[in-house]
Parts: sequence; C-alpha cells; structure tokens
Amino acid sequence: MKENGVGSQKIIRRKRDGKLEYLPDDLTIEEPLEIRVGHRVLATTMRTPGHDEELAVVRRREEIAKISTDGENTVVVDLAAGLKLKLNSIQRFGTISSSCGLCGKTSIEAIRQNFPAIRSTTFRIGIETLLSLPDRLRKQQGDFTRTGGIHAAGIFDANGGLKIVREDIGRHNAVDKAIGRAFLDKLLPLDRHVLLVSGRASFEIMQKALAAGIPIVAAVSAPSTLAVDFAREGNQTLIGFLRPPSFNIYSHVERVILEVRQLSKVRTVKA
Repeated sequence: MKENGVGSQKIIRRKRDGKLEYLPDDLTIEEPLEIRVGHRVLATTMRTPGHDEELAVVRRREEIAKISTDGENTVVVDLAAGLKLKLNSIQRFGTISSSCGLCGKTSIEAIRQNFPAIRSTTFRIGIETLLSLPDRLRKQQGDFTRTGGIHAAGIFDANGGLKIVREDIGRHNAVDKAIGRAFLDKLLPLDRHVLLVSGRASFEIMQKALAAGIPIVAAVSAPSTLAVDFAREGNQTLIGFLRPPSFNIYSHVERVILEVRQLSKVRTVKA
C-alpha cells in the first residue's frame, strides 16, 4: 500500500530484548518518472512520486504551454507555439538515479557558462535566523518523520519564513522540486532567499541554486571541493555543517551577519 511518497511494507523486527515482532513499516517510495517534451522522451529519472511537474521545467516560464501527466509515472511538457526542443551539451540521457548528481552531463564547463554569477550584494541573514532554519525545515518533513529515509530542500526568506519545502528520496530531486515550484509560480529569481538542503552540498546543488538566483545555500552536512570552488566563482555564500549552534562558512562570508559575542560559537573557513 502506498500513500503519496510513503509506502507500507510488512517487516520482521528484532527488539532489544531479543523478541521478534511482525509489523508494518513505512518506507520512502522510489519509482521511475519518464519526462517527455511533446512525444519525445527526454529522460527517465528515479524519484519519490509527487509534485512531478516540478521536475520538468525549462529555462523560462513562458516557454511552457502545458505540463500534464500520462499515467502514474510519466509527465509531458508541451512547449509554447513555435518553440522546438534543442538538445545541447548538458542534456541528460538515459536513466538518472535519484542521487546521481552529474549523471549524463558531458561538460561541467558548459554548465558553468550557462548561468551568470549572483549580482545581489545587499541580501544578508543573521546568525539566529540561520540557526533556526534546520528545525523549521525538520518540522515540515512529514515523510522523513515516518520513514527516516528521505531528503528535503527548503527555500526560506530573510526572516526565516519557509516558503517552499519538498521531500524526495533523491536530494537533487528535492532541490529540483522546490525550485521547480518557484519557477512555475513565477517567483524567480530567488535573489533574497536561502536554500537549505538536508544532506551534502554538491556542485550540482550549487548550480541549481545559481540558476534560480539564490545567493545563500546551506547544508546540514559537508560540501564538496567543487561545490566550494563553484560557490566562490559564482558569488554564492555556502554554509556547511549547519547543526546548531555551529556551522562552517566556505565562501562569501559577508552575507552572514556575524556579531562579536557569537564568534566563539562559529567556526569560519576563510573564503
């Protein structure tokens, strides 16, 4: 049985006292999604069902005439009149796993060249607000509470208000869904917002944030070296190991309001 992104399976659990029990357990669903542009299959990705239209977006909202579903695991994008699908060096081919990152992309340099650096220099966030974000995201992670096996991405405003939250078995998919929702709601660029991810900060997550114009990206776990290099080049603030009361700042520290009395609690990495 499945309900939204959660399915129930019968399991045998061995308890601490050695006794065995047979009971249902909630698991995160992972199923394939075929993404089509018109009648052409563009890619197949593994994801947690729900908000599938948010995974199938193009560069500009006006390029989409309609997004529809064709069965449980197929989403179809119809382009606006006169537009044709153009495949290029960053097209994804074949099956994409829900955690694949750069799977199928043939050129990192092509990705770098597609999106300009963040221009915003006035957007800043205070330490107390920053430290409040993980708890605010966690309270909205209903599927994680039930399964313990799903990632989340949240988009916050400068005051810590949670605007969009999405969960998926793949951390990249969670980011895609959150940004895809903002895209479909015509909220881009998100140049006064923060993206928080429940796992690691990879190069591709930084690239997705840059495409959406997000100046600050925070992760509860570690960034990769490529993510840090990309953030520095793209004028993005990258925060890792956001586990209150501590965190690391890897790039563009100027967007975080650091008060002297709090510096002893903050480990900063020279950017």
